[in-house]
Amino acid sequence: MSRPISFVTGNAKKLEEVRAILGSRFPREIIAVKLDLPELQGEIDDICKRKCLEAARQVKGPVMVEDTCLCFNALKGLPGPYIKWFLDKLGPEGLHKLLDGWEDKSAQAVCTFAYASEPDGEVILFQGRTDGDIVFPRGSRDFGWDPIFQPKGYEQTYAELPKEKKNEISHRFRALDKLREYFSKDSA
Repeated sequence: MSRPISFVTGNAKKLEEVRAILGSRFPREIIAVKLDLPELQGEIDDICKRKCLEAARQVKGPVMVEDTCLCFNALKGLPGPYIKWFLDKLGPEGLHKLLDGWEDKSAQAVCTFAYASEPDGEVILFQGRTDGDIVFPRGSRDFGWDPIFQPKGYEQTYAELPKEKKNEISHRFRALDKLREYFSKDSA
């Protein structure tokens, strides 16, 4: 039997969403592990790879990390991987206000999962993207920047959508779908 995959997160909502998206038929057990990883700077893929290798070094086994970005097209991709800090300092209203004066309110939600089977192993990336627009905050405020992101083709923000619907269309779903496909092939 394969060792469980340690998913590095201290966010119970994120773990709940990941398990809901992967479903009960995912071929590997996912356990949550809270680690103090450095907050890295750089491009999305590089940040994920470096975080994953550090996590694998600390866990000494199979690990996956996740990095989520919110990229405003008018701001050439910012806040991007720094969204956590922007949200912490500005809140949803402040994030929305960043685009005052810009006609382009479009954005892209990007989720990248990085997996390594061992500390010195290859890091495999699974990335999902969802296009949308930044809107004045609407809906529940219990999950990050969901109140300001309205996916293309919908009249509701992530925060207003039922969880099941969000989990069918989100950037995280798209990334985890690729991860699930990888592990399904691996276990076949």
